This record gives sequence, C-alpha cells and structure tokens, in this order.
Amino acid sequence: MLETTIAGSLPKPAWLAETNKLWPQWRQEGEALVEAKRDATLLALKEQEDAGIDIVTDGEQARQHFVHGFLERIDGIDFGRRVRMGIRNNRYEAEVPTVTGALKRKGPVHAFEAKLARAHTTRRLKFTLPGPMTIVDTITDAHYGDKVTMAMAFARLLNEEARELAAIGVDVIQFDEPAFNVYMDEVKTWGIEALHVAADGLKCKTAVHICYGYGIKANIEWKKSLGAEWRQYEEIFPALAASRIDQVSLECANSRVPIELLSLLKGKDVLVGAIDVASDKVETPEQVAATIRSAMKYVPPERLYPCTNCGMAPLDRRLAIAKLWALAAGAAIVRTELGLV
Repeated sequence: MLETTIAGSLPKPAWLAETNKLWPQWRQEGEALVEAKRDATLLALKEQEDAGIDIVTDGEQARQHFVHGFLERIDGIDFGRRVRMGIRNNRYEAEVPTVTGALKRKGPVHAFEAKLARAHTTRRLKFTLPGPMTIVDTITDAHYGDKVTMAMAFARLLNEEARELAAIGVDVIQFDEPAFNVYMDEVKTWGIEALHVAADGLKCKTAVHICYGYGIKANIEWKKSLGAEWRQYEEIFPALAASRIDQVSLECANSRVPIELLSLLKGKDVLVGAIDVASDKVETPEQVAATIRSAMKYVPPERLYPCTNCGMAPLDRRLAIAKLWALAAGAAIVRTELGLV
C-alpha cells in the first residue's frame, strides 16, 4: 500500500539540455545526443530508486517536451511551419507545429527509452504519453478542420504506441491531460471517449494525469486567479469515475483543491499529489505524510499512491531529487502508522 511514484518528468542534466526550462534546447547532436539521452535515462532511474520511489519512470529524459516529444515522430506534422498561439485556453503562449496532412506514426516513438528503462530496473515502470485533448491544444491544424476528428486520429496513434510499450514490459501507461482542467465540458462530451480509444486493448494499468500545470510563471499566476477553492476537478471526476481508465493522478499539495473531492473517484486508484512542483522549498516528510493522511479520509490506502503534483522538468535538479526523497520518506511514515512495515 501507499506505493510512491512520480507524475513523469525529472529535470535534465546540464550536459544533456538547457536547465530550468520547460522547452530546453539539446546540448548535443547526432550520436552524442543519443548517448546523452541514454545516460540521462539511466541516471533518472537510479535517482528514483535511491530515493525509494516504488513505481519509476524514464524521467522523460529523451524528449524535449512531453507533447512535442511524441509529435516529432508523426507524419503529417510540419515542425518548420510553427505558429505562436495561446494554449490551455490562452493561459500562455507556445510555438507549436502545424498538422498539414493525415497523421501516421513514422515508427515506434518511445521504444528506445522504454526498452532501456525496462532493462535496467526491476521495479514497476510507468511510461507517460500526452493525452489526445492536450495534444490538439498544443498544435495548430491546417488539415482536419475539426478538433474532435483530429483528437481521435491522435488517439489511434497513441493506442498503437501504448500497445507497443505494454509489450516491452511497461506496467503503467499514463496519458497526461492538463487540458482536462481547462475544457471541462469537452472532457465529458469527447475527451474521455478519446482516452478510451488511446487505451483500447491495454492489459497493463492505465492512468490519466490531470493537474494545474508545471511550476512555471504563467501557471502560478493562473492559480492565483482561481479563488479560495479550486473546484475544477468536481466537474470531471464523476465522469472519470465512470470511465475505463484505472488510475487518476492529480494535484493536492499546497493547492486549494477541497480534499473531499477525492470521494468522487470511488473505484479508481488515486495518485495523490503530495509534492508541490511550483515551490522551491523541499517538503518535510511529515508534510507529505499529512497530505496522505488527508487523502486517506476519502480514498482507501490500498488505492492511494503518493505522487508529485505534476512533472518536475523545469525545476532545479538537486531540488527535484530532494523532493523525491521527501515523498518516499513521508509515505514510509504513514505505512509505519498503518502497521505495514
């Protein structure tokens, strides 16, 4: 019970990419870049294991960005035709590529890092993919002319990729959908349906990650505008509880999410965010334990997985590693209290 995991990403070493950036430029090229990605992936695994994280990830070390890292291996997308546009309901701007033709994978996208991670850890392995709704919110369309049609096309490609990752030995496949906290009506009308397409036929655990975003300035400012209570989850959790997705990953630490909203996820595993990725302060183990105890009032411990609020890609690397240790130590406190160790 109370097995720890992370939302997905970890900061990249300075010898691999620019630091403290969400969209970093690589420091290497060609074969040197491939080797650097390999080394960084192994290091991310080791750091998680040393910290005591139970269900590890590749740290997303081999991709520049959680969405565009997938898109780079998709035909029908022109990265030379970039558009600067508002994403997440215009919360902030990003330079995004353009869909110019029918979408098709050029081949396996993340098999390299998945095989590498699977070969070098005996712990359960989680792998993250961008969700269909978040992809269409992070790209511009000059081909399909309909957002839902394009989302379903991406969902089918994600399903191809996910099935291959599961065959490699990935234990949990997580679809990252920060857009679910922005377009709540669309989540219910087609977002969850697109997730079902992406997860179709998978025998491994499936998860969806929903949060209030990375710890970047635009997200921090947006959070300040949300008022005394953040109740976006309330609109979508009942629909997710009725979905075929096994796990829901969400933000709790230092947030204004009413903890009782977790009761709306009855029957699901809950990856409760107990680490604030928008803070440069390392949580104490007792603070992590307090978040877990609060969540246990609404989620049975056998369904609770202490986690980070979101990915940690933009953070200082030493800070992120310290937060991993705090996460594991806090979970250990509660496991001891429950007589599990």
